[in-house]
Amino acid sequence: MGDPAHDSSDFLTDKSAKIFVAGHHGLVGSAIVRKLQSLGFTNLVLRSHSELDLTRQFDVDSFFAAEKPRFVILAAAKVGGIHANNTYPADFIAINLQIQTNVIDSSFRHGVQKFLFLGSSCIYPKLAPQPIPENALLTGPLEPTNEWYAIAKIAGIKMCQAYRIQYSWDAISGMPTNLYGRNDNFHPENSHVLPALMRRFHEAKVNNAKQVVVWGTGSPLREFLHVDDLADAVVFLMDKYSGLEHLNVGSGKEVTIKDLAELVKEVVGFEGDLVWDTSKPDGTPRKLMDNSKLLGLGWTPKISLKDGLVDTYKWYVENVVGQ
Repeated sequence: MGDPAHDSSDFLTDKSAKIFVAGHHGLVGSAIVRKLQSLGFTNLVLRSHSELDLTRQFDVDSFFAAEKPRFVILAAAKVGGIHANNTYPADFIAINLQIQTNVIDSSFRHGVQKFLFLGSSCIYPKLAPQPIPENALLTGPLEPTNEWYAIAKIAGIKMCQAYRIQYSWDAISGMPTNLYGRNDNFHPENSHVLPALMRRFHEAKVNNAKQVVVWGTGSPLREFLHVDDLADAVVFLMDKYSGLEHLNVGSGKEVTIKDLAELVKEVVGFEGDLVWDTSKPDGTPRKLMDNSKLLGLGWTPKISLKDGLVDTYKWYVENVVGQ
């Protein structure tokens, strides 16, 4: 397919091109739709789960036969935290395999010009080198608590590569780091660390609580990327990248859970004490993606963690609180 740094799909030149964004109600899909609309794209094809069940092969094929989108971005997936992954392993592997197999194959057979598959940093081995390079894939055992989801996502990467190798089809893959932003999941039990902290500090502030207890020592390092930065990277990849290898998409910046908690506390405006329950587990000490390949192609993240948290908290107060 030529030099991936210079190949262009003419993605940005035709704003009337038909683009199917699968999973447009989710954290990632909704950010991609906002980005495309802000750039002036006028022909986005969007379907809710009730309108199109991506696990049903016949329905997906019928949709592609009727709509014939030129570009497809697959942001639809069954996602969840550790508890959900442990409780519903069959759902996590089967549903994700069904979604991506149906959408990838139908996209190819109905003439989609370019396809982007989005995965997750959990595809990498539990003990991968830090920062995690793309070539760490399949070099060791996965984290047991999310291996079902990870195996499905690895299969998606490999399926895109297989169709590129066999058919010279322009299918690419991007693997984002931990994401946050508007439309995040703020569920009291099932949310990830950043929205969970934001909700707890907000509720403590509203209830005039004296303290908030957080699990662990606060020492683990984590990387976060605002979902609007990911959406920007998606557009960049669709326009500029055409390679066999999947690419990491990260901020390249780490923050300790302690510093993250202090920053969320400040943004929310909670003035009580932050107490660490060191009897609880910390989890993986460090999890950073090596995003040097994407940076080398010319993309850089733009939203600082502080600015991203301010934006996310504003959205949370306006859209989740009291709902």
